[in-house]
Amino acid sequence: GGQILRVSMALSCLLGLPLRVRRIRAGRSQPGLRPQHLSGLEIIRDLCEGKLEGGEIGSTEITFTPGKIKGGTHIADTKTAGSVCLLMQVAMPCVLFAASPSELHLKGGTNAEMAPQIDYTVMVFKPIVEKFNFTFNCDIRKRGYYPQGGGEVVVQMSPVKELSPINLTERGTVTKIYGRAFVAGALPIKLAKDMSAAAVRCIRKEIRDLYINIQPVREPDDQAFGTGSGIIVVAETSTGCLLAGSSLGKRGKNSDKVGIEAAEILLRNLKHGGTVDDSLQDQLIIFMALAKGVSRVKSGPITLHTQTAIHFAEQLTKAKFTVTKSEEEDPSKDSYIIECQGMGMINPNL
Repeated sequence: GGQILRVSMALSCLLGLPLRVRRIRAGRSQPGLRPQHLSGLEIIRDLCEGKLEGGEIGSTEITFTPGKIKGGTHIADTKTAGSVCLLMQVAMPCVLFAASPSELHLKGGTNAEMAPQIDYTVMVFKPIVEKFNFTFNCDIRKRGYYPQGGGEVVVQMSPVKELSPINLTERGTVTKIYGRAFVAGALPIKLAKDMSAAAVRCIRKEIRDLYINIQPVREPDDQAFGTGSGIIVVAETSTGCLLAGSSLGKRGKNSDKVGIEAAEILLRNLKHGGTVDDSLQDQLIIFMALAKGVSRVKSGPITLHTQTAIHFAEQLTKAKFTVTKSEEEDPSKDSYIIECQGMGMINPNL
């Protein structure tokens, strides 16, 4: 699957390990590399002046020989609605250990199915991942939707000497709930208002005493390409945890349903008692593996994506992961502690 490619390609680049991946997406209806996977591989190749064989659409086997990671400006364009957030996922660990600052111009879909939405990346992923002791800037130049894409995000990042471990084990209590419901292109703002209202109603059934602020927005025409809609709802806790639920509109899908879907995902994430939601879980694994020292994260049930990321991080780095059921006072809570003794990657360029 694409995730195995992203994790192993990033680690291959960081550790200077040549890599061969076979049977890429072998069981899928369209096997082999899709445009978004290929642009992810190409940006890593360019970042480190590596050699990539088998880099074409539909290819089921690639061989990659990494070079030295350098900074500078790099462009990755899926030319489809392939997710810019997944491009960011594969490139970000690498540019942290580059020789100089990097600017990544990522083009494709900003709000795409089967991938984090760019709003999730900015509102949830960014503040949490920066606890590893680095910062990045994410400028949404243009939003792009299925099927054409056409979005562009510019990520600026300076390299670090090493990553600090994180400790996210205390959930605290939910202090506020906020979000944004958006429409773009040919869709009326009424749809955004409907999504927002439906999400608020759904959350109210479970959480009565909190002010919920979900802004309905119409994306400015010069900042969005194509037509799209969706919603993200974020809960913030007293200890600084951020958990979210999100959903995308599509033709024939009632806007109330989109709002309710996002609200239900958020409520499900709040129920398990973890400090991270299901979408963030697997995205933290590579950073935990690279950090120096012991990281601990409390999560809900371990997703397949997380199990996969742990497996490949352990295969390729010297990091050691353990997952244990969290000792909860409340038996209804289904939470786990993911602990990692990181490999302590040091940036050789700094």
